[in-house]
Amino acid sequence: MNIIQRLKSRWVENGGYAEVLRIAFPLIISTGTWSVQHFVDRMFLTWYSPEAIAASMPAGMLSFTITCIFIGTASYVGTFVAQYYGAKQYDRCGPSLWQGIYIALIGGIVQIMFIPLAGFIFRFIGHAPGIQECERVYFIILCYGGFPAVASSALAGFYSGLGKTWPVMWVNIVTTVVNLFLDWLLIFGHWGFPEMGIAGAGIATVSAFFFSVIVYFLLVSRPLYEQQFKTIRGWRFDRKLLGRLIRFGFPSGIHFFIEIAGFTLFILLIGRLGTIALAASNIAFNINTLAFMPMIGVGIAISVLVGQRLGENNPKLAERSTYSAFHLTLFYMVTIAILYIAWPDLFVTPFAAQSDPSSFAPIRQLAIVLLRFVALYSIFDAMSIVFSSAVKGAGDTRFVMFIELVLSILVMIIPSYIALVRFSLGIYSGWICATTYICALGIVFYARFLNGKWKAMRVIEEKFIAVPLQFPEAPTVEK
Repeated sequence: MNIIQRLKSRWVENGGYAEVLRIAFPLIISTGTWSVQHFVDRMFLTWYSPEAIAASMPAGMLSFTITCIFIGTASYVGTFVAQYYGAKQYDRCGPSLWQGIYIALIGGIVQIMFIPLAGFIFRFIGHAPGIQECERVYFIILCYGGFPAVASSALAGFYSGLGKTWPVMWVNIVTTVVNLFLDWLLIFGHWGFPEMGIAGAGIATVSAFFFSVIVYFLLVSRPLYEQQFKTIRGWRFDRKLLGRLIRFGFPSGIHFFIEIAGFTLFILLIGRLGTIALAASNIAFNINTLAFMPMIGVGIAISVLVGQRLGENNPKLAERSTYSAFHLTLFYMVTIAILYIAWPDLFVTPFAAQSDPSSFAPIRQLAIVLLRFVALYSIFDAMSIVFSSAVKGAGDTRFVMFIELVLSILVMIIPSYIALVRFSLGIYSGWICATTYICALGIVFYARFLNGKWKAMRVIEEKFIAVPLQFPEAPTVEK
């Protein structure tokens, strides 16, 4: 069979490219809208002032670092729903969603508790006074969006787990439009609204979170979902189900937290090198989201497909789906990496559109160099996303959490601190540490997938079959 025939066969077969794309494409568009939202939001702030763009990444990442534990835990609803759906236990899907909503309530309360600490946190970090004030204001506003951010992740996980990813896409597209429109109104003060700068960006983000939760609740409360999945009747607190969601989902949340916290600390360390280094790193990371965030959509799709196939007790098909996703992801990431190197101005120029040319010139020059680091680690990033998502879809979340913790501390954080603070080796030394860390993640998660332990894992309870206490006597045959 030649390569063309093999590709055609892989396209149409179960677990092939077409099936993966059917689930993944709306999620790719959906997570792609997050990229567009962050990209345009940061671009508006770059146009507004150097202090605003420099402050947005540290404050935004710190806020998200707190929330992401709860987002990672609540969004694991998707794996529970996928395995219940594969096992045809449809009446357990709605109750799984509601346990995620309860986690969102806890997360929202925890986020608000950080508001009184905002001034102290950013004084301790030690950025320039003008940046500190922007960071404090932005962080406080984002803290009010903790509950809707987590709740919308749980609601999206419900739809993804069912394999119904188109509603997730449309909700995210509309939410992004709302967010960016409010950004335009509130950052610059159009249509009679006050010019609020970075505060306007924060208000726009939180408002969009609440909007998405309202839309999702209207969708899941429809009679069709209520009758089949108990999306309303399943609202009750379920101690055992919540316990299992926390048991498997909390390590996923901690993994998410460690990943975000690691990069937050990295950005804060870079910030000690000055505004140019911090702004260029922010721009490079935001450009990277154009490639990275759509691949998160592929990762969610893989977790769903693995969960559904394991719910059906078909690990072989789960494995085939994972490799199909990796082939597609690898092709995409290699293409993006080539563009980063060959045509960096395609990505950097929008940030310069309304910036002061003289102040932006050194930022642009440094950002172009940093994109070469991004290009290098992009391939391994694809491995990390796909194979970690596959084993997490089975329930192997503790291993993912442990590896993320160890590599983040030993390969990125400690070496970056030594290089940047103790020996003052410059920004490139820090980026070498970050690149090595991402490459190591991809290799380790691929090795774990090859190990195959995940094939025997499940997150849902076993389905017991009632057996009669006494069996009828076997019929006798007269001779």
